[in-house]
Amino acid sequence: MHDYLIEMLECPACHGKLAWTISERRGGRIESAEARCVGCAASYPVREGIALFLTPDLPRNDLWEQTAGRLSRYLGEHPEIERQLMDVPLDALAPADQFFRALVLEERGNYAEAQAAAGLAYPGLYTPQYLACHESQMACIVEQLRASDGPVIDLASGRCSLVEVLARRLGQPVVATDFSPRALRRDRQWLEFLGLYDRVSLLSFDARRTPFRDGAVKTLTTNLGLPNIAEPGNLLRELRRVVSGTFWAVSHFYAEGDEVNATAIHEAGLAPLLFRRSALELFAAAGWQVEVVNSQKGRALPTPRSELLGGAGIDGFPVAETVLEWCVLVAR
Repeated sequence: MHDYLIEMLECPACHGKLAWTISERRGGRIESAEARCVGCAASYPVREGIALFLTPDLPRNDLWEQTAGRLSRYLGEHPEIERQLMDVPLDALAPADQFFRALVLEERGNYAEAQAAAGLAYPGLYTPQYLACHESQMACIVEQLRASDGPVIDLASGRCSLVEVLARRLGQPVVATDFSPRALRRDRQWLEFLGLYDRVSLLSFDARRTPFRDGAVKTLTTNLGLPNIAEPGNLLRELRRVVSGTFWAVSHFYAEGDEVNATAIHEAGLAPLLFRRSALELFAAAGWQVEVVNSQKGRALPTPRSELLGGAGIDGFPVAETVLEWCVLVAR
């Protein structure tokens, strides 16, 4: 993490001030440190440049850790499948298997090959409309932020798709955040490969209990990150506490009448932020004023499943063909 973040941060457990002991710096970046709360004595380390502000009392389900661990174990137990996945020509694989090959290559540090594999996989995983709509929303945010200043905090950054775009196209610093330290370790290596790491800080925390002071965040973004965070009402109230400026959220919504997908989404407990009306109601209840911009619709299909890995899938939704409404939610 970069030095400038110190003034923005507090204890996520009790909101107390932090006392910092910095043991390793690299330029303006803190590589190793400990932040201790002067109020409750909770300790938050910085390791390998990643600040870890997770509190032990919030349950969390780290899908990054689970997916990477399962894939590595499965291939270790089935070397013949690993050979089929990794040794055949890339274009001979099904799109889902091209993507899984990219994940394995990332784990092994072969980022150029991983980039090529993922780039070949995406057009086979998603419809042209899906990809175009997604790209349009990220471009919309970039255009709106060109005149802004100060750091951009990206929430639930995952694979850093939006972070990469922001770091390439904007002049201000970017902060990638996720509750999975494993995801952020991957992101550090990926950003180093792309030559963008100097522009980006990495913070691990649960968005339901952030380490930011009241009103410390002027610009917050997220790229399809909200529906996967538990307790959406508490989440949006916490974000309202820390954001003094604008929250830009790339979103897509399912139609209320899409019964097949709606049933599956409700069963998964993800409905509140995947339908327009309930999402806007939640934002309003948390004290936000929300505008929907750059609305457009695009056809979406269930992502194809792996042919080699026992039918493993990439995305849980949609479960049936649908038309998604894409937009950016602008919340203040």
